Amino acid sequence: MSAIASTTASAGLGDLASKPTRAVAAKPEKRRGPLHYVGVTISAALLLFVAIVALLVVAIPAATGSTPYTVLTSSMEPKYPAGTLVVIKPVAAENVQVGDVITYQLHSGEPEVVTHRVIAIDNPIGGERTFTTKGDNNDIADAAPVREVQVRGELWYAVPLIGWVNNVINGGTRAVIIPIAAVVLFGYAGWMFVGSVLDRRRRRREAQAGQA
Repeated sequence: MSAIASTTASAGLGDLASKPTRAVAAKPEKRRGPLHYVGVTISAALLLFVAIVALLVVAIPAATGSTPYTVLTSSMEPKYPAGTLVVIKPVAAENVQVGDVITYQLHSGEPEVVTHRVIAIDNPIGGERTFTTKGDNNDIADAAPVREVQVRGELWYAVPLIGWVNNVINGGTRAVIIPIAAVVLFGYAGWMFVGSVLDRRRRRREAQAGQA
C-alpha cells in the first residue's frame, strides 16, 4: 500500500512539473509622435500668452488703480507705435516733470484722451500749473496747454501690440470675456494635470503587469 501511494504521489508531482508556465508579455509602450509634442508646446505657449495678457491688461491695472490705454496713432513713435498698450497710473499734477509721458483729456470731463510727453511746465506764482506736451514723432507741440484737471496719470509701463487685445476686451466686453477666459484657462490647466496623472498611473500599471 505504501509503494502504491508513493508511486501515485510521484506521478502527480511529475505532472505538475511538466506543465509549461506562460509568461505574460508586457504591452509595448505607446510611443507619442512628434505631432503630440508640437501640440503640447503650442498649447503651453498659448496658455502662457493668455495668462500674461490677463496679468498685464487686467490684473495689474485693477490691483493698482491704473488704467490701460491703446496707442492709436504714430505720434509717439518710434518708442510707442500704434497698437502699444500703455498703462497709466494716477499721479498728482505737482509731481509731473518735464520728460514724463502723461495721458490727459482733450477736454476736461470728456472721455477722449491723448498720451504725449511733457516738454515744458508753466508754473506761475499764484496761478494754475499747466503743461506743454508734444508727441515724440510730431514736429510741433500740442496746440493747447494741458491743465491740471485734465491730467489722468503718467505712463507706468508699455507693451507693444497688446493694445489691440485691450481694444477687443475693453468696456462691457471685458466683463464677459475675462470670466470666460479664466474658466477656460483654469479648466484647461486642470485637464492637462489630470491627464498627466492618469497617464503616469497607466504606465505604472503596465510596467507592473509586465514584471508579474
